[in-house]
Amino acid sequence: MTSPFLTVTAFAQHTFNRCKAFMHLALPCRCALCGSLSPHALCNGCDNAYWQTHDDRCMRCALPLQSDHAGPNHPPSRLCSHCIVAPPAFDATLALTHYAAPLDQLALALKFNAQLTIAAIFAERLARLVQQTYAHDKLSYPSLILPVPLSAGRLATRGYNQAWEIARPLARILQIPAQARWVKRVLDTPPQTQLSHLQARQRNMRGAFMAAMNTQQLASVRGQHIALVDDVMTSGATLAAVARILKNAGAARVTNWVALRTP
Repeated sequence: MTSPFLTVTAFAQHTFNRCKAFMHLALPCRCALCGSLSPHALCNGCDNAYWQTHDDRCMRCALPLQSDHAGPNHPPSRLCSHCIVAPPAFDATLALTHYAAPLDQLALALKFNAQLTIAAIFAERLARLVQQTYAHDKLSYPSLILPVPLSAGRLATRGYNQAWEIARPLARILQIPAQARWVKRVLDTPPQTQLSHLQARQRNMRGAFMAAMNTQQLASVRGQHIALVDDVMTSGATLAAVARILKNAGAARVTNWVALRTP
């Protein structure tokens, strides 16, 4: 016999889904890129037009490889010259596409204009990329997802961490646990965009992060594969600094999942 509680719950969920669909039809929003009316944050035209990239990327830092390295017969462990000479603390990076017009406007709108629906777009597309990549390469998913943290001051000013807004729905789709506070940003450093050289960005990150895990949490990180989520990866210095904290805490592998990558 079906439980009355389950029947009511199913009816409530059905009603919610119908109302949600009606609201999409009755109150369409505007596309974040072209401004046309759309039931979603991106209209179908923009969604189909701007995500297509076929670049051959370094498996570690996701920078595009030179064209002479491209080809279907190369092994999947290809690295750029920088990652060969000076490997970063993280082990791999998956990025949706370039940080370039017009998609850069999505990252800016998410970070500075609180358009949080864009985080869901990034999360859905990252989930698709992760599923395809890990199935193709027969890899196991990370055991934990962490966002790149903001400092307490910046979080208070902005009101949200855009990396966590992406990480949370991404973790839900992939059914991987996520934690927002296991690494803290303890220094409110100048924005990385104000620094032009990699060495300056790396110096800017020194001492900026610390582990904030108790004994039980440290045990759940030790020997594990951790995914780091961020909206934009530029030089990789910030992600490398967080990865170094996780490696020092005992993580065996750290993979970056980022929406946009500066080419």
